[in-house]
Amino acid sequence: MAMKSIILITVLVVVLVATQAQALIAPTIPLFNITGNVSCSVNGSIVINGTNPIPPFRNALVQLLCGDPGIVRGIAITNRMGTFTIVLSPLIVDLSTLLSSCRIVVVTPLSRCNATLPSTGNLQAPLRFVGNTIIGLLNITNLAPGPFQLTIRA
Repeated sequence: MAMKSIILITVLVVVLVATQAQALIAPTIPLFNITGNVSCSVNGSIVINGTNPIPPFRNALVQLLCGDPGIVRGIAITNRMGTFTIVLSPLIVDLSTLLSSCRIVVVTPLSRCNATLPSTGNLQAPLRFVGNTIIGLLNITNLAPGPFQLTIRA
């Protein structure tokens, strides 16, 4: 009986060690997560005169464009808080390209959220690195738009 207990304990230890070793060598799955907020202003600011909040730009079409003239690599629509999220695989575009030649473009004209704002041009922002998050097997690189600026189309 004692021999069966020792064998059972040995098998359990081997299984536990093998499971832990497998977890250490399991490859992670890389992803890019781009999250930002868009407001109803020509510079994307969320406050005016230091105190008054600017309303969010709801239901705005947001695109991730890379290169010139711009290849669409991702799209999203802002929610009621003006927030959008675009999740990408590195198979679509690499981090170096995202940071050097990609930008977030709000395609929906500003006049859709406020009739006094321009009906031509787009809000555009470069991307910036925010940090990395590891969740289980996911290795997520977090990015956010830099300051938005109104770009008038020619």
